[in-house]
Amino acid sequence: MNVIPTEIPGVLIIEPKVHRDPRGFFLESWEQARYASHGIGPQFVQDNHSRSQKGTLRGLHAQLLQPQGKLVRAVRGEIFDVAVDGRPSSPTFGKSVGVTLSDENFRQLWVPPGMFHGFAVVSEIAEVEYKCSAPYARADEVGIRWNDPALGIVWPVHEPLLSPKDAEAPTLAEVREKLAKAGW
Repeated sequence: MNVIPTEIPGVLIIEPKVHRDPRGFFLESWEQARYASHGIGPQFVQDNHSRSQKGTLRGLHAQLLQPQGKLVRAVRGEIFDVAVDGRPSSPTFGKSVGVTLSDENFRQLWVPPGMFHGFAVVSEIAEVEYKCSAPYARADEVGIRWNDPALGIVWPVHEPLLSPKDAEAPTLAEVREKLAKAGW
């Protein structure tokens, strides 16, 4: 497997080794010792799977007191996946990394705890699976606005399909104090 560091320390792009033959392909999407040797995945406690239509944007999400690390991959279709550094004490606070994940390139994105995460669907349909290092806790959720000008994210969709929660999310500046109080 090939592990590519990004501009945000800890956020990694993973290119698994794909074995192809006339029958199709095979890859290991997770192997604890190998991934742990790159600092990925303390212990995963939950797997999630979503299906979304073209133009859907999910995010940007995090959890305050039970931050989740996420190992994300597109098992069908193509997404533009984004991690935003939400740690106020980090030199890369507010910086983002965006990468295309698809069923063609097999790439994964490791989004460590302390990051906001979201993705936009580029293909007609996309199915995304991701492993989480902490369980989902609705009361612990925090989100930031997908189009916060301070983030400067260039999304491949301009009028995305959003949940009401995502459409009304605050800016990063508006949640900064809350993040600092939570020890980010």
